Amino acid sequence: MLKEYRRLLPWFRKYLPMYIPGIICLLVTDAGLLYIPRLTKEAIDIVAAGSPDLQLVLRLCLLMTGIALLVTIGRFGWRYFITGSARRIESGLRSALFQHILGLQPDFFEKRKTGDIMARFTNDMRAIRMACGMAVVSLVDGVFMAAFILVILFVNYPALAGWIIIPLPVLAVLVLGMGRMLGRRTKRVQESFASLSSIVQETFSGIRVFKTLSRESYAVDKFSESNDEYIRRSMSLVRIWGLFFPLINFLAGCTTLLLLWFGGLQVIDGVITPGDFAAVLSYLNLLVWPMMGAGFTINWLERGAASLSRVGELLDAESDIKTENTYGQPDEEPRGGLEVRNLEFCWPESTEPVLEGISFSLPRGSTLGIFGRTGSGKSSLVNLIPRLYDPPPETIFIGGRDIRSFDLKKLRGAVGLVPQESFLFSETIKENISFAADGAPDEKIMDAAEFSTIARDLNEFPFGWDTMVGERGHSLSGGQKQRIAVSRAYLTDPEIIIFDDCLSAVDAETESNILNQFIKKRAGRTSIIISNRTASLASADLIIVLEDGRISARGTHSELIEQKGLYRSIYRLQQVEHERR
Repeated sequence: MLKEYRRLLPWFRKYLPMYIPGIICLLVTDAGLLYIPRLTKEAIDIVAAGSPDLQLVLRLCLLMTGIALLVTIGRFGWRYFITGSARRIESGLRSALFQHILGLQPDFFEKRKTGDIMARFTNDMRAIRMACGMAVVSLVDGVFMAAFILVILFVNYPALAGWIIIPLPVLAVLVLGMGRMLGRRTKRVQESFASLSSIVQETFSGIRVFKTLSRESYAVDKFSESNDEYIRRSMSLVRIWGLFFPLINFLAGCTTLLLLWFGGLQVIDGVITPGDFAAVLSYLNLLVWPMMGAGFTINWLERGAASLSRVGELLDAESDIKTENTYGQPDEEPRGGLEVRNLEFCWPESTEPVLEGISFSLPRGSTLGIFGRTGSGKSSLVNLIPRLYDPPPETIFIGGRDIRSFDLKKLRGAVGLVPQESFLFSETIKENISFAADGAPDEKIMDAAEFSTIARDLNEFPFGWDTMVGERGHSLSGGQKQRIAVSRAYLTDPEIIIFDDCLSAVDAETESNILNQFIKKRAGRTSIIISNRTASLASADLIIVLEDGRISARGTHSELIEQKGLYRSIYRLQQVEHERR
């Protein structure tokens, strides 16, 4: 269990200056609590002696009040320093995890469910915070209190202490045995919570599908099944946890029972005074907390270790996509023509090639059109250029240099990809357009909106370009979302721009006009257009036709419509459809 906490050593070292005063405040609090029974003993003995000295009793009461005030200040101190440090560790670890995950490649997110990742950011982080905060408190507090109470009892009342601590060894065995059981069940509960979170996230993300297919009952059944499993595992943990504290209280009651018997006899025999009896009873009541604290410590440490293990799985995940500086100039900006040499590519964990024998050369400032049926490898090819997936070495070049040798951030800054699915954030239209060009002046943002023709729709929105689009742009049509995404790309003006069939939701004429204008305004910059509409590719300098991951034909638009093959067949069908309209 404790080996998992080695991951937090840098954080503990960083916040050690806060933990130390927190522990000092905790020890001061405990010292005050341990001193109060002694004052209580003196006060009771004075009263029991008859004709008490009221001034002495008053001084004892004032002293106890002062100690109680010191205890209050100490409790505030340890909460501020120790609990505050735990929350800072939680915040720092969550930020480090978020930053690390952002650097991972897309296939990581394809293998992991979003709900599972979210559970590690929330439920697991909360368990780690408790392990770094309250577990430390209960451990230090319990050890200090238990040790000093036992020393006080054996030094002052050795015979009586020997009888009343008989239940403590049983308690130690109980804590160790149940601690292991709590750890196993805690991890199963956290895994079940992650599964439940994944189902909720998927359901809400695909709510329109459930609605249109009237499959709400399926979602309810699936959620209920996972929820029942979560309850079952939670109850398995609760049964152990619920049994733990009653047993501790029972053992604490046994110590009190032993005190009443043996301590009462000693008071009758005059071995100890009534004040001694009251002091021992107070110490036994204080000893209950270390007993319970041991249970809390075990539980929090077990939960924290299980959560650290789950969070560690994400932190240990590494991206295979890294900069390979074989040219000695890692800071060089990607600039120049695009060349692909005998490219072959397979998806991870697959031996079936998606792309095979792909080769072409595109001078800087030229336009490449890519045409092919669904599943022919078009998107796979363009996703390799910004290294969203890693191409084999020495297969894709920009300016004669292998793209794997460029700094990854600079490469992706130089390659703008507008994907098929236009993702919009829960921000305003204006903020979505300027997302990749932070600080762009309003004039340029409006120019980008007018270029994509989304500007003509602004009057339809209640607040113009300050209208919130909602999550994933649900308040917009498919064509509006796509045109906003095009405006975003237009504003960034990268060295290479890729349109991956990103205007499929607008009419063919509008798509063609937008793409042609974009190419004209980007003189000297390279453009790649994927489209199933041949009219949109007509102005491209080179068109390649992909079939089953291979280039089946290449040439200009006019050359391809003269050749037999897929391109000419689709061109003629689209011409007939256009004439019918």
